[in-house]
Amino acid sequence: MKLEKSSRFSACPGPVVTIVLDGVGISPREDGDAVKTARTPTLDRLMATYPMTTLLAHGTAVGMPSDEDMGNSEVGHNAIGAGRVFAQGAKLVAESIATGHLWQGHAWHEVVAAAKHGGTLHFLGLFSDGNVHSHIDHLRAMLEQAKKEGVSKVRIHILLDGRDVGETSALDYVDPFETYLEQLRGPGFDVQIASGGGRMTITMDRYEADWTMVQRGWDIHVQGKGRPFTSAHEAIVAYRDELSVIDQDLPGFVIVKDGEPVGPIEDGDAVVFFNFRGDRAIEISRAFTEEHFTPFARGPLPKVTYAGMMQYDGDTHLPPRFLVQPPAIERTMGEYLAKNGISQYAISETQKFGHVTYFWNGNRSGKFDDALETYVEIPSDNVPFEQRPWMKCAEITDDLIKAVRSGKYRYLRVNYANGDMVGHTGNFDAAVTAMQGLDLQLARLIPAILAAQGTAIITADHGNADEMYELDKKGSVKRDAEGRTKAKTSHTLNPVPFVLISGAANPGYKLRQDVPAPGLSNLAATVLNLLGFEAPQDYDPSLIESA
Repeated sequence: MKLEKSSRFSACPGPVVTIVLDGVGISPREDGDAVKTARTPTLDRLMATYPMTTLLAHGTAVGMPSDEDMGNSEVGHNAIGAGRVFAQGAKLVAESIATGHLWQGHAWHEVVAAAKHGGTLHFLGLFSDGNVHSHIDHLRAMLEQAKKEGVSKVRIHILLDGRDVGETSALDYVDPFETYLEQLRGPGFDVQIASGGGRMTITMDRYEADWTMVQRGWDIHVQGKGRPFTSAHEAIVAYRDELSVIDQDLPGFVIVKDGEPVGPIEDGDAVVFFNFRGDRAIEISRAFTEEHFTPFARGPLPKVTYAGMMQYDGDTHLPPRFLVQPPAIERTMGEYLAKNGISQYAISETQKFGHVTYFWNGNRSGKFDDALETYVEIPSDNVPFEQRPWMKCAEITDDLIKAVRSGKYRYLRVNYANGDMVGHTGNFDAAVTAMQGLDLQLARLIPAILAAQGTAIITADHGNADEMYELDKKGSVKRDAEGRTKAKTSHTLNPVPFVLISGAANPGYKLRQDVPAPGLSNLAATVLNLLGFEAPQDYDPSLIESA
C-alpha cells in the first residue's frame, strides 16, 4: 500500500485539515434556508475569497439506489474516506431481495426455522420509507416471504421516524400498513404490530450516548412492559394530543389484548432487526447477543435466533448472524496514510465521533496504527439539540486548534454536528443559531491553520439545515391557507460546499474544471495530492490540478 510521491504537487508545508460541516448544503432558494439566513461573515468571506465548487452528496454519487435518495452521514463519510463509491445498504438490500439471494442465505433459513419450530418471528426496525436506516418495502417483502415459507406467527415492533420523513407522518405509514396486514393475515398466519415508539426516545441510540433509550426499548419490545394501547394508531393519536411532540419523540407503547401484551419476545423466538444502517443498530444488537452485558439490567435474556439486516460492525462481528453482506470497503485514505507513516488526528463530539472514525475508515472499528493516529471524542450534551444548538463546537475547536499548533499531525479531520443534529429538530431559529455558532468557530480555526502554513478544506457530508421547510413538487416552500410552513426534519438532495483555503500566494494548484459531476468521493484524492502523493489509480479523480 505504498503511496507514490507526486511529481505534480509539492506537499503542503503545514497540516491539511478537512472540516466537515455536517448537514450544511447549498440550497437554490433562501426561503427556509437556515444556512443563508444565519449571520455567517466568516463562512461567507471564505466562500467568496477562496476557490470553491459544490459536490454531489446524494443518490448514486454516494452509492444509493437512485438520485431520488437523499444522502446521509454514513454513506457520506464512507465516500469521503474511501475515495470511491460503493453500493450502500439500501441498494444492497433491495438487490438481495429482488434477486432472491436474501431468502437463499443461511441466516434467513435459521430465522425461519426457529419460527417454524414453535417460535414467533419478530421484526424490529425503523418504520418508514426514508431509505436512510431502513425501508418499509424491505419489511413487506420479508413478511410475504415468511408467510410463503410457512411461518405461522409474526410480530412487528415499529420505531416511528419523523426525521428522515415528515415530522408528523407516522399515521401515513401505520394506517395503510394495518390495512396491508389485514389483507396478509389469514388462516395459519397471525401477524400484527406488537410495540413501538419514537426513534429518538427508544431503542435507536448510537455511540453509547444514552443507553437508557435502549433500555426503554428493551422493556417495551422484549418484556412487553410499557403504556398499553389497543393499536399503534390509538397510541400515536393519544400521545400527540397529550404531549404535542413530533414522531421521533413519541414515547414507547405496547399493544395489548385482554390486558396482555400481544408480542413479547420469548425463548425460542426469532428476531430480525431490519435496519441496514449500522450506527443506530449496534446497541440493541449487543443487548440481544452479548452474554456478558453490562450497560443496563436486561433481566432474563430470552434465547432467540437474532439476525441483523446487515452486519453492523465487521471488526466485532456484530451481529454474528446477518441477512445481507455489507459493502466491502478497503484501502481507505486513512489506511493508506497510516501505512505510509502519515500522522492523523480525528475529532468530533459523541453524536458524530463514529463518522470521522468508523465510517471514515470503511466501517472499521479502531485505528490502523496506534502510534500515528489520535482520535478525540468530546462528550455530547444529553439535552434536546434545539435547546443548546451550539452543541460542542467550541470545545471541539479548542482541542483542534491545540492539535494544529502542536505540529504533530500532517492530516486532521473534524466533524461539526450542528447543522445536521439541530436541523433534524425542525426548529428553524435553532438551526440559524447553530450556523452562527459554527461561524464563530471557523473564525478561530482558519487563522490557526493558516498560521501553521496549513491548508483547509471546508465541506459537508449532506444537506439538512439548508432546507428547513417542506417543499411542494415544484420545489417551492409549502404554505397552508394562512401562510404557515411545515417543518422539514430530513436530509436534502442539495449539493454541499467544497472550499479550498491556503495562505500561500501561489500554492501550486488550482481547481479542475473537467471533473464530471464531482462528489464526495473526489475528496480523498484531493487530500492525498495536498499531502504530496499521487492517489491510487482506482480512486475517483482529484479536484485539483497543478497550476
